[in-house]
Amino acid sequence: MKVDLISEHADPLAAVGGVDSGGQNVYVAALALALAGRGHRVVVHTRRSSPSQPRSVRLAPGVVVQYVPAGPAAPLPKDELPPYMPEFTDFLAERWAIDPPDVAHAHFWMSGQAALQAADGFPVVQTFHALGTVKRRWQGEADTSPAHRIDTEREIGKRADAVLATCGDEVGELCAMGIPEQRIAVVPCGVDLEHFRPDGPKAPRTAGPMILSIGRMVPRKGVDTVIAALRQVPGAELVIAGGGPGDEEAARLRDLAAAYGLEERVHVIGSVPRAHVPALMRAADVLVTVPWYEPFGMVTVEAMACGVPVVASAVGGHLDTVAGCGVLVPPRRPRALARALLDLLGDEHERARVGAAGARRARERYGWPRVAERTEAVYAQVIGGRLCGLEAMGG
Repeated sequence: MKVDLISEHADPLAAVGGVDSGGQNVYVAALALALAGRGHRVVVHTRRSSPSQPRSVRLAPGVVVQYVPAGPAAPLPKDELPPYMPEFTDFLAERWAIDPPDVAHAHFWMSGQAALQAADGFPVVQTFHALGTVKRRWQGEADTSPAHRIDTEREIGKRADAVLATCGDEVGELCAMGIPEQRIAVVPCGVDLEHFRPDGPKAPRTAGPMILSIGRMVPRKGVDTVIAALRQVPGAELVIAGGGPGDEEAARLRDLAAAYGLEERVHVIGSVPRAHVPALMRAADVLVTVPWYEPFGMVTVEAMACGVPVVASAVGGHLDTVAGCGVLVPPRRPRALARALLDLLGDEHERARVGAAGARRARERYGWPRVAERTEAVYAQVIGGRLCGLEAMGG
């Protein structure tokens, strides 16, 4: 197949860890490579965000990243992109009039809107990665999404030939939006099992028990809950990786640690190169990720693949990935998190058991070749016009 992936704000070649650069960037890059590995030709369309970016870059054999001129060639928060999406849409329409794909797979709501407007005679598959309804529910007035996002997502879901949900919890959210369940397939995110694995080098670690938190520096990731819980976990040290030294959230977390008298036990280290993440994970006694909501949670699966025990909030994708082979706690509950950490850190055998269970699950369910195969099956169904039974792909 010729497959075009549309990812308006999440450049697969961008450094990961910024406010708008995280799991979607990794997902799009890895899916493109895995599809190419199965013999498909893949083009990724993403917005040009720097004057130095060329028109296109060959990511790997069979994969090209196409930079779309839409708005200023400068970094912009994704919530400020809607005014420039007509340019993005026009570019796609012009390209597809000359060289249409067999299927377009849009990532995030703005990409879906553009793809559906530009597509002519070929199917469009949608992955939302995050839903406006969920974001609004948890963030309330702090939600900076455009006012029309939720209505647009509902329209996209009803018009797309198929919607890929990354977890079972998302299926319920999509159905509540009025999207027909028979058009929804559950296909999870994946993990690079060659890169993330239990054996391999470990990064230098703290002297005491080491708790690791890694991800984007935004409040909804719940890292402040981890710092609050640390007050009840004597002797343990918390390493917080992600973002940059100038991030507002990083500064807020440092101030919070100081206010609790934990500045000697909380280490905010900023962004870590992707190649170094597995070694950092393997150095940890436990990885903690307790966001308020989480569409999938790639960090949890990466840590599981490294054999590191995971404590995660009982939300979203964690209900599929961590349940049964990790520890789930309510979000925004420092005391519950502290109890879970004390139990794990105080029992070496239990940590080993949980870590081994997570590694098994990652190998069995979340390798990118398996994810690409399941995604390809959905493409084949929509190309063939067979929409029935997509939901049976889940599990």
